[in-house]
Parts: sequence; C-alpha cells; structure tokens
Amino acid sequence: MTTSTNPQPSDLDAARHLQEAHAKLRAELAKVIVGQDEVLDQMLICIFARGHAILEGVPGLAKTLMVSTIARSLSLDFARIQFTPDLMPSDITGTEVIQEDRTTGQRVFRFLPGPIFANIILADEINRTPPKTQAALLEAMQEHQVTAGGKRHPMQEPFFVLATQNPIEQEGTYPLPEAQQDRFMFKIFVRYPKWDEELQIVKLTTTGEQAAPTPLLTGAEILALQQIVRRVPIADHLVQYAMKLVRLTRVSEPEEAADFAKQYVSWGAGPRATQFLVLGAKARALLKGRFHVAAEDIQSVAAPVLRHRIITNFTANSEGVTPDVIVERLIKETPAHESEAMKEPAVKAALRQ
Repeated sequence: MTTSTNPQPSDLDAARHLQEAHAKLRAELAKVIVGQDEVLDQMLICIFARGHAILEGVPGLAKTLMVSTIARSLSLDFARIQFTPDLMPSDITGTEVIQEDRTTGQRVFRFLPGPIFANIILADEINRTPPKTQAALLEAMQEHQVTAGGKRHPMQEPFFVLATQNPIEQEGTYPLPEAQQDRFMFKIFVRYPKWDEELQIVKLTTTGEQAAPTPLLTGAEILALQQIVRRVPIADHLVQYAMKLVRLTRVSEPEEAADFAKQYVSWGAGPRATQFLVLGAKARALLKGRFHVAAEDIQSVAAPVLRHRIITNFTANSEGVTPDVIVERLIKETPAHESEAMKEPAVKAALRQ
C-alpha cells in the first residue's frame, strides 16, 4: 500500500523532464564548479522539495559561486545579503517611505522591497547578525511573505534561502537557536576539495575566462516540478521507516529512543524532520530517474536533515561523537524492510518505456 495513487502520464513525463534537466544542470554546473557533487545534489534536492538550507564550510570553498551559478542555471533572480552585527531587519525585508503623489499632492506610504525579494537568497554568515535580524529572515522563509505597515507582501516564487555559517570563527557570533535551525530543511557541509579537484580549480581560475552556465529551467517550470515531487508515491513502510529514524533520537521519550542515543543525545528531532526526510527522498528519487521512493533515498538525505536537529551532550562532545556518527549508526541498526520490486505494475511498465 502507498500513500499516493498511480502516477499520471503527465507526471511521468515531468519526472523524465526533471531527470533530463538534472543531468544537463550538472553538466552546466561542472563548467564553473569543480567537484562538490554531493553538495550540489543536496542543494538541488532542497530547491525541488521547496526547502531551505544551511551551508557550513570554511571560507574560500566557493559557496557563493555555487549558489549564484545554480541561480543562473535555473533562470532565477539571485541576491546576496552579507550579515553583519549592525544589519537591521528592514535592511533585509524592505521599508516604508513617505512619498508625494504628484496627481493628488497627498503624501502616501510606499513600500520599498529589500533584497529578500528574489528567488534565491544567499544569507552570508547568518550567525554574524543579532537574533532580531535573523528572525526577520526566518519569518519570510516560513510564511513566504513580508508584513510591513499592516500589509502583506508575498515573496517571488520559487523562493529559496541558503544561509552560510563559518565553523571556525565563533567570536562575535549569534548562533541560530535550535527552533530556528529547524526551519532549514538541510544542513549541508561544504568540505575541502580533493587533490585533483583543487588542481583543476587552480587551473580554471588562473587562466582565461570562466564559462557561463546556460539557463535550463524557468521559475514556472520549477514550481510545476515542485508539485510533481509531492505526488511521488511512497510506501507506508518507508514512511514508518523515516518516522522510526527520527523517533529513535528522542531521548525525552525513553521507551522509543535508541540506547546509544540516550548516551550521547540531549535533544532529538521533531516531526518536521520526518516531513523533510520524506520530501527529500521524493525529490532525490526523481533526480535519480525513479517515480517511487526507495530506502536508499531516505538514507541518503538522513544526515543533512538530522545533523542540525540532533543536539549532542557533553559525553558525545568529549568522545568526538558527532550527529553524523549518530545518524550513521541509526541507519546501520534500523532495517528498512524494503521489498525488492515496486508493487505498482503501472509504474514499472511506464518507467520501462
């Protein structure tokens, strides 16, 4: 039994279109970005699942370049907001100003939109700004709108926020509270490039001009594909598998928490984690050319979904047990009981064509 009906031919066509677009996207991104395959895939999963992401990595790993290149490849507006301690909420969302109406001579309020009114927002070093300013961004992320002067101003759709954090420099920072981190679908680690990748980066960036990516998808197409993602069928036992992974982290409920979680976790993940596991798995399945979810899809997105929702305790920190280690052990010790073949003959027949 699945939580969705058999796919319509139009859905299967859209799934094929997304798979083809994904392959072309990766080829275009490779013209500018060397390596970082996992990071790019996770960012695309977030976009098609209508989520937001935190990127964590040291300076100089091309985080800004990756985001701007994806925006250009998807024909989306891109805006970068550099977060600083003196940044005000109105610097992000916009402000109301008084202007004189030339036809009537009366003074009226006019809303001047801030940089957040773009499709893809890079919130650079979000933990450098006070909580009040952070909250202004997070409200727009959650509601997809900004309220000013009692009026609602909807965001441009699709709307996607990438917030970066520096794992080294901690002085003068305002770390995001756990409840605010929970609004981000993924926390993505951007790591150092491999030897051959760094060699290629140096060659590409120190000789000649870099190639520009070709736009492949419009905003309207992305919105349509986001709806297709939600229609991807998933078996009930896989939904329960995602729930099991999340509930094993909840040490506040000892009867359900894993024994090793009780040893290393001070606070576990909430229901939003299960929702994002399912949505991320659906998006990943489509990007891999499947119109059904497999256990490997849930396992693949488990770390970026859970790593910022599992709060480790002193014992874990002293022993070097990270949230990723806990997630890896959860997957290893929790069987998915997935059947080897899909149960829907119509899906299998359609995908063989």
